[in-house]
Amino acid sequence: MRLARFGAVGQEKPAVVLASGVRKDCSGHFRDWDRAFFADQGLARLRALLADPSQLPDLDPGLRTGACIARPGKVLCIGLNYSDHAAESGMPVPAEPILFMKGANTVVGPYDDVQIPRGSLKTDWEVELGVVIGSTARYCVDLAAAQACVAGYCISNDVSERAFQLERGGQWTKGKSCDTFNPLGPWLVTADEIPQPQNLAMSLSVNGQRMQNGSTATMVFGVSVIVHYVSQFMTLEPGDLISTGTPPGVGMGRKPTPVYLRAGDVMELSISQLGSQRQRCIDA
Repeated sequence: MRLARFGAVGQEKPAVVLASGVRKDCSGHFRDWDRAFFADQGLARLRALLADPSQLPDLDPGLRTGACIARPGKVLCIGLNYSDHAAESGMPVPAEPILFMKGANTVVGPYDDVQIPRGSLKTDWEVELGVVIGSTARYCVDLAAAQACVAGYCISNDVSERAFQLERGGQWTKGKSCDTFNPLGPWLVTADEIPQPQNLAMSLSVNGQRMQNGSTATMVFGVSVIVHYVSQFMTLEPGDLISTGTPPGVGMGRKPTPVYLRAGDVMELSISQLGSQRQRCIDA
């Protein structure tokens, strides 16, 4: 299943996107793709409802595409999770997952504008595999139990301001949590349709120039390892989001001179089986 949300900001309706591309309105049955939906066996009930999708009304194809899930309770990110990205950043491959948090209000639609923060000179891009938690993960006993807690996958653009992140002291959070710094979607593809999340091609272009080419096959820590690991330190709740790291090709790592985003630039992202995104950069 491909879960999506359509409508003006703050007025999005939960929907499914059929293989034909038709958008089916699910708001008559579910409030939103949120924590309550995932926690209350919502995916099973939705799957049963889709046995006859004709009973669901179509949505206007001209509606804005919102983030594929409602505002998550937590946004967790894994740093330096691709060995070649660690190398271009001049940092060692971590022995354990590097975990940091990002403001949940950064989540926006996959085609919404990205704001360059006031005072920013080093806003950067990061195409990432997003993992949405479907059931409570707390002290998962093994990797299979961790994998069973995954609802599905989506594209996450972990936009970052490198000076805020690395040059202003403290932790990475303030370089990751600026407004609009997490375009998400266009769909959440349920885990049953992605049996091999560690074999997905991913790419990102800026102004038509390919910057990132990669594959989830080169992740240092795979999805089940990440969920298992994080669950030993905190409870992952239904609807939480994990961004699992980025392949090489970020602006900070460009040689001989780093390249950063400016107002007017356009980012285009894709991950196989998960669709594509496109954002225009504007001044905050």
